[in-house]
Amino acid sequence: MARPFEVAEGADRVLWTSTFAFTASFAVWTIFAIIGLGIKSELGLSETQFGLLAGIPILSGSVSRIVLGVWTDKYGGRKIFAALMFISAAATYALNWADTYPKMLLAGLLVGLSGGTFSVGVPYVSRFFPREQQGLALGIFGAGNIGAAVTKFLAPMVMVAMGWRGVADVWAAGLAISAVIFLLLTKDEPRDEARAQIAREPFLSQFRVLAHAQVWRFSLYYFFVFGGFVAISLWLPHYLIEVYGLSIKTAGMLAAFYSVPASIFRIYGGSLSDRYGARAVLYWTFGVGVVCTFMLSYPPTTYIIQGINGPITFSTSMDLVPFLVIMFVLGFFMSLGKAAVFKHVPVYYPEQVGAVSGLVGMIGGLGGFLLPLAFGVLEDLIGIRTACFALLFLVVTASLIWMHVAIQGLERSAATGAATFAPSGLAAAQRGAGAIPAAAPARVAGELQAPERQAKEDYLLTDWRPEDPVFWEQTGRRIARRNLWISTYCLALAFAVWQVWSIVVARLPAVGFDFTPNQLFWLAAIPGISGATLRIFYSFLVPIFGGRLWTAVSTASLLIPAFGIGYAVQNPQTPYLVFLALALLCGFGGGNFASSVANISFFFPKKEKGRALAINSGIGNLGVSFMQLVVPIVVSMSLFGYLAGGPQTTAQGTPIWLQNAGFFWVPLVSVGVILAWFGMNDIGSAKASFTEQAVIFRRLHTWVMCWLYTGTFGTFIGVSAAFPLLTRLVFPDIDVLRFAFIGPLVGALSRAFSGGLSDRLGGERVSFWVFIVMTIATILMIVALGMQSFPFFFAMTLLLFLASGIGNASTFQMVPGIMARVVDAEPGMSAEERRHEAERESAAITGFISAIAAYGAFYIPKTLGTSIEASGTADAALYGFALFFITCAFATWYFYTGPRGLFRTTEQRA
Repeated sequence: MARPFEVAEGADRVLWTSTFAFTASFAVWTIFAIIGLGIKSELGLSETQFGLLAGIPILSGSVSRIVLGVWTDKYGGRKIFAALMFISAAATYALNWADTYPKMLLAGLLVGLSGGTFSVGVPYVSRFFPREQQGLALGIFGAGNIGAAVTKFLAPMVMVAMGWRGVADVWAAGLAISAVIFLLLTKDEPRDEARAQIAREPFLSQFRVLAHAQVWRFSLYYFFVFGGFVAISLWLPHYLIEVYGLSIKTAGMLAAFYSVPASIFRIYGGSLSDRYGARAVLYWTFGVGVVCTFMLSYPPTTYIIQGINGPITFSTSMDLVPFLVIMFVLGFFMSLGKAAVFKHVPVYYPEQVGAVSGLVGMIGGLGGFLLPLAFGVLEDLIGIRTACFALLFLVVTASLIWMHVAIQGLERSAATGAATFAPSGLAAAQRGAGAIPAAAPARVAGELQAPERQAKEDYLLTDWRPEDPVFWEQTGRRIARRNLWISTYCLALAFAVWQVWSIVVARLPAVGFDFTPNQLFWLAAIPGISGATLRIFYSFLVPIFGGRLWTAVSTASLLIPAFGIGYAVQNPQTPYLVFLALALLCGFGGGNFASSVANISFFFPKKEKGRALAINSGIGNLGVSFMQLVVPIVVSMSLFGYLAGGPQTTAQGTPIWLQNAGFFWVPLVSVGVILAWFGMNDIGSAKASFTEQAVIFRRLHTWVMCWLYTGTFGTFIGVSAAFPLLTRLVFPDIDVLRFAFIGPLVGALSRAFSGGLSDRLGGERVSFWVFIVMTIATILMIVALGMQSFPFFFAMTLLLFLASGIGNASTFQMVPGIMARVVDAEPGMSAEERRHEAERESAAITGFISAIAAYGAFYIPKTLGTSIEASGTADAALYGFALFFITCAFATWYFYTGPRGLFRTTEQRA
């Protein structure tokens, strides 16, 4: 008998042999997905009759699971597993003599027992491994779901050569041989005294554990991840044939494209569940499931918009390649979720694995039976092919909501010290089964909570003291730098997506879009409006949700405009309204800056905040330059081949793949999401409600810094957005896209490397001279336009970028110093309370001023466009900008560096 922390002898051989046997069983269990098409043609079945025939093995295999699980606890898994395989093999072979529909259904009931091997294999395999390895072990065993892909890939070929009865003969022989191999290479599982006592319990008493609501919650999860997987596996060949007109052979092979990731990656899901906790894996599974099923459920639609000059019509539909890509993603995350659910079972119910896994497996299997029937009924009643995915969308949404509500209840109970996670009914059932001593209900409740609580706390920094030199050198610096570089990478992508329209709008007329210059300026300016507005909200979200979670979510949101741009630019008939909507969605990238800088400010001591924020913001700003450099390159080549669609042709006959301006960011953003989720941390002391942060609105210096940072960052981001289009209009003979990236590059690098300068000289002094330089550069830009000298104009633009970049770093460096002085003047607080309050307000102000300043991405392009449209030149707009910089210099002097300024008076008082 193996102790809880040991691997039983021969465990690896048992695991791999059981996985092989389960693969063969699963291949037989889904056999009707292929031979059912031949039977349907031979017997002339309706869609509903075909759905019942395909689902009847799933029904019997599912319903039997709960009884089989209890029998496994009572009699041992090896005997039950082998018996089921022999019975199912005989029933599969007997299909040769079934010549009527009722006989087919009867044979299908017995064939379905092969699916019951899962609820036998889970407790059988799990008992050979300690709890720390059960997730991976059950993930490997569950990967036997790949048997569905084996059937879809090979059965069509055998069916073409030998007919559907030949498939039944070959599959029956294969299952019988697998059963013999299983018996020869495996052994009975180890059984301790507790399991022996459960085996002596009356049969019905072993079902008492099923009264616990948590078991039914796990069952709903499995209804989606496994039931949905089986249902799609059965329905997908039919869907591909009907929607895309494919042959049965091609449809079967493409259906395997879904089944393989939905099976084989279950092993990886088990490993992730062991390492990070099943709960985290399920959050990802359900979150991605909601997005994928929503996209798949949207039917082909034709829109008619009543425009000024008549109706505007355009259509949306999903081609085969995007459909398969989304199915691959959905299958991948379903495979992770299947492993995560069964990671829960032996951890929470170690002595009732058979009964609990039987119920969970039964509900999941019933999903595989009921969902295909529902698919057929919905198709007959509604007449929409995508209704099947709409149903799955409802199921996964319900699973996500129930899980989140239950977890919130658990965490509230833990916070109040209640040890009641396992209801008394469960504890009584476990004590009655001899699983635990009667005196230990609180201990069991704690054990049931521990795996998930520990997984969450791995990311939470409860002891964070960056101002402590010893802590900082030994622990803090390494963690802070890791969070800084991941955040910086994600922020660079956010800036790239936010400003991608500055390049795309310059290309739209060349590929057939008939938009006016003012409309193009609006497209370049709209992301600035939405990005700035979102920053207001993003500023306060890190202390509420945590930096790790919010960075992952906000980075993932960039996928929406990236995909949208990729599809919209391929059709010149796409209405301008759609482009406006996509430009607004690009504002997700602009909003990320506020949360990013607010989050990073918590990680570093005051003496290094300026440099850290300069690196995060400066290299993050490089995303604009990188985008303006790389997008002109990627749109000139077929980067993704057939997956991204064909090229557009310019008026000069040059092919261009403008969709790559959106699609290029998809894999990079996906990497950023993964890095943020698995590599970043939350700081427990950084938690604060919106009300606690709202004190910044009463601070005069909040609004002064909004004005100053608008002068620096607003200029950087606004000129970045407007420069390509402005130069193309003012200097039409210049290929501006060759130079567009240089200005943002200069501004980003000057910000990244000038943080130390502000730390040494004082951000307020640096900011004052920055605004003087920006005023001079703007006036000289007007002179250059009057001279029609592009080199002179470009040089002054670079000077403006250089100064704004330095000013971006210096103004941010000012904020912690300002708040330290302001909070220090308030009575009734200890030194530690003042430090925490100053840090919290500094983070909130830093995010908020970045929100207000981001409106520069709107007002600068729009002001320039209006000036050109009204007077034919940009001079009026540039004079206005110069006047604004003068007011910024005066405010810096008056409030901070002058005789009555905050920094001067506190220095004198010191």
